[in-house]
Amino acid sequence: MSVTRIKRELWAGAGSGCQRVLVVDDDPFVRRSLGRLLEQQGYETACASDAADASRLLEEQAFDLALCDVRLPGESGLELVERVAADHPEVAVIMVSGLDDQQVAETALELGVYDYVLKPFRANDVFVAVANALRRRRLQREAQADRQRMLSALVEHRGALRCAHADLEEHKALLRDAHRQTLCRLARAAEFRDQDVGHHLERVGRYSGVLARRLGLDRARCEAIGFGSRLHDVGKIGIPDRILLKPAPLDPDEWAVMEQHTEIGHSLLEDAEDESLKLAATIALTHHERVDGAGYPRGLVGDAIPLEGRIVAIADAYDALTSLRPYRPALGVGEAVEEILAHRGSQFDARLVDLFVVCVEEFGAIGDGLRDSPTEASADWPEEGL
Repeated sequence: MSVTRIKRELWAGAGSGCQRVLVVDDDPFVRRSLGRLLEQQGYETACASDAADASRLLEEQAFDLALCDVRLPGESGLELVERVAADHPEVAVIMVSGLDDQQVAETALELGVYDYVLKPFRANDVFVAVANALRRRRLQREAQADRQRMLSALVEHRGALRCAHADLEEHKALLRDAHRQTLCRLARAAEFRDQDVGHHLERVGRYSGVLARRLGLDRARCEAIGFGSRLHDVGKIGIPDRILLKPAPLDPDEWAVMEQHTEIGHSLLEDAEDESLKLAATIALTHHERVDGAGYPRGLVGDAIPLEGRIVAIADAYDALTSLRPYRPALGVGEAVEEILAHRGSQFDARLVDLFVVCVEEFGAIGDGLRDSPTEASADWPEEGL
């Protein structure tokens, strides 16, 4: 799906009418740039240079969304976000900051911000983040309104409960979809920060789904594994650029930091109410375990590794082997199969490797259909072994 089509669908879902956005940044160039970009897309904008100015505008005018920098003169952006959540809960907030700090990003998300866009930003990053935030806010309002209508219907006529409940569940499903979209965007950002991600995440998801189906798992679980595998490396968002993007082999201390991406990804996903995201948390934690116990982070052995983690380990390794890397050319399908067979029963589950060999033509067709262009070649950090 093209970026233009994605933006069109998100804008359509954000609601009708001209929506108002408050831009809060102490850099006049950033304020002007954001204001101009948003106005070109039909939004009304107002600008503030600090938290005090922003608070005054929020009291005097109505806004649908605020784009707020972290570092502001006087009161910080995070303090402003906390006050907006308390005094103006109808206003959605997106942080736009040059501060690439995992702790700050997590604090902002805990305070209720809808997204965290890093400077220097691309116009598309801002457009999609704004449209998605407005869409989620609208869905939340509709869900809240539906809950109120449901309570009124119970008082007036208990027979209306079933219809209202079904309506509420529909909105919950839409919210879950919006949440998933945000996590998938976060996974793409984690994979290659400011570089093109290509089709790596989509390919790994499809490869994992093929193996799950060949294993005879039910349709719902296969779909959950296919989705969850797309978030397998979301924890890379917590790895410093100096390590994640290092163009040379990592030393032991750097590897120790790199290996933490499994546990970071698990912590980002484990508290979700969505069962598919709980499964994604398991995949994030265990896709680098080895059946011989030499993997990480916990050194699990054999069937102690969850099945989903064993499946994604093969899918991820196959995609890494058949994709172009800065330090080596892409391997052919046959060479990749030989490499995986060489690690059957040591790195990979022997039964799953046998299934992989049976369906390797299907893998090849998926790879051909989602081939990266040379400019989309992954600059992913080198894996140990495969």
